[in-house]
Amino acid sequence: MANGVIIWEGASAIDGAPIRVIATGLKTSSSNVKTGDLIQTWILRSDMTPQEAVDSGADESICGLCPHRGDIVNGKNVNRSCYVTIFQAPRNIHKTAESGKYARVTLQEARALFAGRNVRLGAYGDPAAVPFDVWAVVLADSARGTGYTHQWQKCDTRFALYCMASADSLPEAESARALGYRTFRVGTAAERIVKGIEFLCPASKEAGVKTTCAACLACGGLSSPNRASVFIPAHGAAGKVKSFESRVATLG
Repeated sequence: MANGVIIWEGASAIDGAPIRVIATGLKTSSSNVKTGDLIQTWILRSDMTPQEAVDSGADESICGLCPHRGDIVNGKNVNRSCYVTIFQAPRNIHKTAESGKYARVTLQEARALFAGRNVRLGAYGDPAAVPFDVWAVVLADSARGTGYTHQWQKCDTRFALYCMASADSLPEAESARALGYRTFRVGTAAERIVKGIEFLCPASKEAGVKTTCAACLACGGLSSPNRASVFIPAHGAAGKVKSFESRVATLG
């Protein structure tokens, strides 16, 4: 069995542009220590490289209006605070797909590959860029998983089953919870959890890296037995954290 396959290709549910979903970690788990042993799903533009998409703003097809995407200035992306490093895994996965080394499987075949496994929806890209019914088929026999969406204000509300609503402020988190979502709120290092409603991500350095995402699995939306929401300080490269904190400061 190959370590990765293309499980779906079609029109983005966000803007209709061509995208694909690639699953990796089928044989060998990710080297990402924080996430651990999860099947990883990557949502990418199928007609350009991830870097081209980021630098042109075409990544809206896979990320929607996520504020962490950054701003396009003179053909370059600035103020990007997304923790995903485009020139690493996304670039390599796109290149492998373009070389024809990933087999294309049907949704039912993907369902069999995912059976009994824990799955991470959107290691890169927003799960809501893909029709909900695609996920419903491939996850039908999976164990548990994690997922996050910034599209919670307008996407299919059934995504609350699999995904946390990504929030970047307390008002956003409150609005998402009012719609029935559990939330994953990113904040500044100075912020604290809302007691009785949130808990600090136990895989974060602030919590002492007590576990991995694969072992915790609290971020599985309403399919998780957890009912509290999650808070984590902005993380990733120092420049990305600074961009996030600068943006929050301008909103405050």
